[in-house]
Amino acid sequence: MSHITLVRHGQANTEARDEASYDKLSPLGHRQAKWLGAHLRSSQAHHPRVYAGTLIRHAETAASAGFTADVTRDARLNEMEYFALSQALEDQNVLPIPQAREGFVDHLPKVFAAWAADEIENPPESWRDFETRVSAALAEIAAGDGPAIVFTSGGVIAMAMRLSLGLDTLGMARITLGIMNSSMTRLYPIGGHLSPVLFNATPHLEDPDRHHAQTHL
Repeated sequence: MSHITLVRHGQANTEARDEASYDKLSPLGHRQAKWLGAHLRSSQAHHPRVYAGTLIRHAETAASAGFTADVTRDARLNEMEYFALSQALEDQNVLPIPQAREGFVDHLPKVFAAWAADEIENPPESWRDFETRVSAALAEIAAGDGPAIVFTSGGVIAMAMRLSLGLDTLGMARITLGIMNSSMTRLYPIGGHLSPVLFNATPHLEDPDRHHAQTHL
């Protein structure tokens, strides 16, 4: 098995309330990715295999970080359709969509709980299908030769942590909320299983003049 470094995309369109308009990096998101790429090069990080989801924000993050060639695109690394799930719950008169960004801190765990319990009518995909595709993608990547870097989204990274640590739904929701833009999480093979040895690391944003770029949304 090979170790995997999961990178959350840079900051996207924080004012969006639907999947399509969210799927692009903000100017800050591009800077976060460029700083990450510079850090990886200066630390001589070795990633002979590069993967990304098929969303625009994944491709933009990889490109701004300097990974433009031989990137394997895999839709199994795409984020859940959170806005669609939220809209379905609102349409069912179960849970209104927050009007302010801060409201999503309480909103996300409730969406996850309803989704995992199959209480959302006609979701874009089931909780089980999301879990299965992420698990399968990680297993295939881990089976390859050499370290891999994966440009993906917070929900995928949180699901990877759930699979590694046996987190319940609430634990996964809390992990999701904490994952920072352009952060690195590393899974290492220990005893035949992928275990986290690094979580949510942003060494490229630690300088005082970059603290403003330590974003979650």
